[in-house]
Amino acid sequence: MRNMAASGLNEGTAGNASVRLDDGFLMTPTGIPPEELTAESMVPMQFDGSHTGDYRPSSEWRMHGDLLQRRSDVSAVVHCHSKYATTLACAGKSIPPLHYMNAVTGGGEIRIAPYAIFGSQALADHIFTTITDRYACLMANHGQIAIGSSLSHALSIANQVEIQSSFYYGTLAIGGPVLLSNSDIEAVEEKFKSYGQPDADKQPL
Repeated sequence: MRNMAASGLNEGTAGNASVRLDDGFLMTPTGIPPEELTAESMVPMQFDGSHTGDYRPSSEWRMHGDLLQRRSDVSAVVHCHSKYATTLACAGKSIPPLHYMNAVTGGGEIRIAPYAIFGSQALADHIFTTITDRYACLMANHGQIAIGSSLSHALSIANQVEIQSSFYYGTLAIGGPVLLSNSDIEAVEEKFKSYGQPDADKQPL
């Protein structure tokens, strides 16, 4: 949460994050500014919404819990209201495959989930359906959400979504982007498999 605030991905008490535990997940609390958060502020939760500790969890725990419970490849979730991604989300625009780094989200297009009020099961359902085989999506009239194998992985994807959002926003001002093909994106995904050092995370982030 502090990283998102410092990097400009988030402001104030907006946004939230979660990480998987052996018997549930940890959720950021509601309404506490990032600079005031401590390890003790995090809320231990079960997937049915029950929780322990002295703090109430973020109202958006449902979308986090559903992704962690239903996606075995996901260990962390971050959600933020980053400037460019949120601008596109408010315009109802998904991000087409204009740059090869879109592929870090699991495909060419970065999709947009339909709108539902924050904290609702309807929103959680929309996100799960939209993100399905991907690692990020926009949230209509709201922001963006990213998932990953760790908090740092999810955060790096959220940052990349914001970068790609800024590229798309910029190209819209000068006539629109020239898009990559499906085969172009598939070639990038294959190339990513050999990226970096042998024992390192293969994501080029």
